[in-house]
Amino acid sequence: MERRTIGAGALSVGAVGLGCMPMTWAYNGSRQRGDESLRAAHRALDLGTTLLDTADMYGPFTNELLLGRVLRERRDEAFVSTKVGLLVGEQHIVANGRPGYVRRACDASLRRLGTEVIDLYQLHRADPEVPVEETWGAMAELVAAGKVRALGFCAVGARGGRRSAGGLHDGTLRQLRRVQQVFPVSAVEAELSVWSPEALESLLPWCAARDIGFLAAMPLGNGFLTGTLTPGEGFEPDDLRARHPRFTAEMMAANQPIVVGLRRIAARHGKNVTPAQVALAWVLAQGRHVVPVPGAKRERWVAENSAADRLRLTARDLAEIAELPRALGSWD
Repeated sequence: MERRTIGAGALSVGAVGLGCMPMTWAYNGSRQRGDESLRAAHRALDLGTTLLDTADMYGPFTNELLLGRVLRERRDEAFVSTKVGLLVGEQHIVANGRPGYVRRACDASLRRLGTEVIDLYQLHRADPEVPVEETWGAMAELVAAGKVRALGFCAVGARGGRRSAGGLHDGTLRQLRRVQQVFPVSAVEAELSVWSPEALESLLPWCAARDIGFLAAMPLGNGFLTGTLTPGEGFEPDDLRARHPRFTAEMMAANQPIVVGLRRIAARHGKNVTPAQVALAWVLAQGRHVVPVPGAKRERWVAENSAADRLRLTARDLAEIAELPRALGSWD
């Protein structure tokens, strides 16, 4: 697989990453199988997908524990990204950016992952009760202590970003400018896909101008862009899509033209090319500093996603994608 670099420190990773969250959290809980997820992670490493992205809140904690079982055998082959800053309660998620908590959370993540160092430690969300510089400073201390190699910053989610009258990522950019004064940002993780391209407006160019890597979260639109979801089929209560305004039966049906367009482009590249691969190839085409991180918990999907690295979209393909209808049912 092609290699790409994250940040000015030239941290090298495979061009397509693996989001580990679906293995233990957020998607179809009844279909989560530990052994199946372990095989998927091993398959990813076999194919050159080195970036394994997790967080302490996924589960919570079970995602890091599962990944630790993989790292026990193959730590030298993996680039480990985990996150700090969010706590999961019974019915809510809250931010905690206190320096003391950050230090304790890092030690706990290291224990669960079974590693001596985290390659990329990301701030999952800034705590509104703590100056972001204080949180970031505590994370920088972890780099100095040899527990972390580089720091990353996760963008505010869609709902939070759209509460203001400005651009979707204006708040994230303000925070990034502040933390950059404390310690360099090596990577920014934010949603970027064919049906959620907002990062192209300001966030992606900001990263490119500063040699900051961009980790494209949800590059397959929470599974919609794979073309494998049926409108009206429904989701399990614990599946995040059950409460997502783009995943009502009505909105899924209304957004089918997007998948049809991706499928049409895929057919031009060969009978075995899938809409998901076209969607990932589009993300890869947005810049050499961009690494899509599709979530997967099965070997089949891991192999399909990894193969997108070999798909080169033409100018015609990219023009057609640019003309696809805007997704309906967003947070607007």
